[in-house]
Amino acid sequence: MTKKKTQDFRKYIQAFWMIMLAPVIIAILVFSTISLGWWGFMPTFEELENPKSNLASEIYSSDGELLGTYYIHNRSNVEFDDLHTNVVHALLATEDIRFHNHSGVDVRSIMRVVFRNIIGGKRSAGGGSTISQQLAKNLFPRQERPSTAQLVIIKLKEWVTATKLERNYTKNEIMAMYLNTVDFGSHAFGIKSAAKTYFNSSPDSLKVEESAMLIGMLQAPSWFHPVRNPERATMRRNVVLSQMARYGFISPVEFDSIRELPLDMSHFQIQDQNTGLATYFREVLRHQLVQWSQTRMKPDGTNYNIYRDGLKIYTTVDSRMQKHAEGAVAEHMGGYLQKEFFNHWKGFTHAPFGTDLTQEEVSRLMNNSMRRTDRYRYLRRMEVSEDSIRKNFNTPTAMRIFAWKGEVDTIMTPLDSIRYYKHFLNTGVMAVEPQTGHVKAYVGGIDFKHFKYDHVTQSRRQVGSTFKPFLYTLAMQEGEYGPCTEVPNTPVSFELADGSVWTPKNSTDRREGEMVTLKWALANSVNYISAYLIKRYSPHALIRLVNNMGINVPMDAVPAISLGTPDISVYDMVGAMTTYANKGIYIKPSFITHIEDHNGNLIESFIPDQNEAMNEQTAYLMLELMKGVVESGTGQRLRFRYNLTNPIAGKTGTTQNNSDGWFIGLTPDLVAGVWVGAEDRGIRFRNIALGQGANMALPIWALFMQRVYEDPSLEISQGDFEPPLQAIPFETNCDNIQRERSPSRIFDQDIF
Repeated sequence: MTKKKTQDFRKYIQAFWMIMLAPVIIAILVFSTISLGWWGFMPTFEELENPKSNLASEIYSSDGELLGTYYIHNRSNVEFDDLHTNVVHALLATEDIRFHNHSGVDVRSIMRVVFRNIIGGKRSAGGGSTISQQLAKNLFPRQERPSTAQLVIIKLKEWVTATKLERNYTKNEIMAMYLNTVDFGSHAFGIKSAAKTYFNSSPDSLKVEESAMLIGMLQAPSWFHPVRNPERATMRRNVVLSQMARYGFISPVEFDSIRELPLDMSHFQIQDQNTGLATYFREVLRHQLVQWSQTRMKPDGTNYNIYRDGLKIYTTVDSRMQKHAEGAVAEHMGGYLQKEFFNHWKGFTHAPFGTDLTQEEVSRLMNNSMRRTDRYRYLRRMEVSEDSIRKNFNTPTAMRIFAWKGEVDTIMTPLDSIRYYKHFLNTGVMAVEPQTGHVKAYVGGIDFKHFKYDHVTQSRRQVGSTFKPFLYTLAMQEGEYGPCTEVPNTPVSFELADGSVWTPKNSTDRREGEMVTLKWALANSVNYISAYLIKRYSPHALIRLVNNMGINVPMDAVPAISLGTPDISVYDMVGAMTTYANKGIYIKPSFITHIEDHNGNLIESFIPDQNEAMNEQTAYLMLELMKGVVESGTGQRLRFRYNLTNPIAGKTGTTQNNSDGWFIGLTPDLVAGVWVGAEDRGIRFRNIALGQGANMALPIWALFMQRVYEDPSLEISQGDFEPPLQAIPFETNCDNIQRERSPSRIFDQDIF
């Protein structure tokens, strides 16, 4: 009996230990085989060390401001040190208060879930996932709609991954990684994008209530969205605040005070290509970067991808100047010029098309615009007949349209909406630092969401009298003429190739038949003098000069080129004009200084092309000539209306029938150009008083420079241009050497 009892006892002991050890052995086997990948995908050590995620590429201004991003997911990473303690405390209090006391899996939380949630049925008892487990889920997403068995396996795999993450990263790194990977809704992935989207802030500047709201959204971003569901968002925010108070991160008094604050969503703005600062610039930059990335390879041999690789693109644009430029456009175009244009055409059934256009020409313009719309292209792809398409375009439809005071919901036919948009005048503005070629401000139009066409680089419009300084440069660089050299203000005729004779006309009869100085002629945009100079120096010589100044567009070598017949972009015109302010050296306007990868390693620096287009003396003489435009010519309103008294060189331009208005102004530190006009050249003001460049374009330049000069942080000089080291062989103050007649009027017309 004793022997048998002993044997039975041993069996019981063996059975006991087998029962006790079996779960441990099974658990070891399960987790070991999971770790080895026998149960499906598991991240490798390399993947844990360098987890892959789509990182948005960030565009920075020259003064360090984030202008925008290019992304598949609008995600930008931050370090733990970039997080305000408010964010950290809100996350710990809400998601994982024992974060610093476990190694990836919190057994106490799991037991609470088992006994209180599952057995006790208390769904409010909270979950058992740690921040590390949630990070594992974010880095290596689950399959969609898993079965119960698959979900159990997925959970076990996340436990293993969380433990590995804890071994590879510090607690602070894990917390930062988690906040970089979570979805906050509204295309905001990661805390950095969320802070910008919801509060126009950054993670290191979030207030307690802002942090609580964002962390509270993580449970269900759509359900607790503060704009769509403000009541739910407020309740959820207050739950987070109560958790922070419970664990001592804020005092009871602070909790009682903060919980009463209303949600402030005044800064909410979805970060996409249609919003934010420098929208047109960012789009032009995107096209350039896509081309750049096709020729640049990463260390692994693949090409860079601006939507995935988290590049940091450092641009030349100054965010302060950009704001001033966009503000000037809004003030003049929205506050004055567009109202004048609407009033100007009110009551005209032909509006906004010029009265010289036939109904057939108007129909052709409307049809061409219709065929360029997304609606038309979509219907054509669907193989809808032309008759049905036209019926569609004549059917009233609910739509949201652009207005300067904000978008308007209305009902109109798509064809009427096309005509409505044609009423709007548009603009292109670019400002360049002449000594570097850096583009400091870039406004491609009045509203990128509704008017995608860029009027700085894409659009080429007739330049009119703004082209005349290049012609005068020919006379200066040959050494034959100076600013005060007199030439006859008389008609000049040209025999053309077809045997006809062309004689350009002046816009006024002022001082016709007299000898006038070149400075007076340029200031008053006298066509007779331009004809005189082109006959002396030839169109071919003029084209060679402007080619050296960066303008390489098709130009006919005909006498009419002297009056500004070529179509040129704002980008090329401003780039060429910087040559004068840079002592004769042309520098191609540039957008980017350098690009870094997401770790801050330099990939490439950019140095713009440059060449000597003219000597320093010629450049200075031309500045003196163009000062006359502002002092006594078509740009005088800079003085008497906008009170800009500092030395300014410039040139206005107005093309035939007032289709295009131009102004380019030069100062020692900044050269800026403005074009204003409509989408079609047949849409314009009917009189010169409203349609001239001095009324359409010059005010934007003036308002921009006023704001620039009033901004002390920019330190833009109001001094004079530096004279060349070598003496100038000509007198530049014509009052000293000849009788200068004062203009009798200040509103000189500037045709061509």
